[in-house]
Amino acid sequence: MNNLVTKTVDLIYKMDHNDQLNQVIEAIKLKRNQLSRKAVAKFMIGDIAGFTGRRGIQHSGKVTKVAQKYVTIDCGTHGRWRVPATHCTKLAIGEEV
Repeated sequence: MNNLVTKTVDLIYKMDHNDQLNQVIEAIKLKRNQLSRKAVAKFMIGDIAGFTGRRGIQHSGKVTKVAQKYVTIDCGTHGRWRVPATHCTKLAIGEEV
């Protein structure tokens, strides 16, 4: 772990009350939400995007829908996938690779 994570974990272990832990949890949720929305902002309908599936297989296709946290990618014969935007990589703008 890097130094910042180590310090943060040490501080969490020193907390004595649930209220303190709840504040940390809320801050983590807010940060994750921010990262998700930032990732979604990179994609537009028609872009070519890729991701690694659960079994390690690389998929790529055309973005057909952009939601608040997820991107729907049409991979042709490999199906249509609803993927968290944080797991996607933009490969091209609006044309097939």
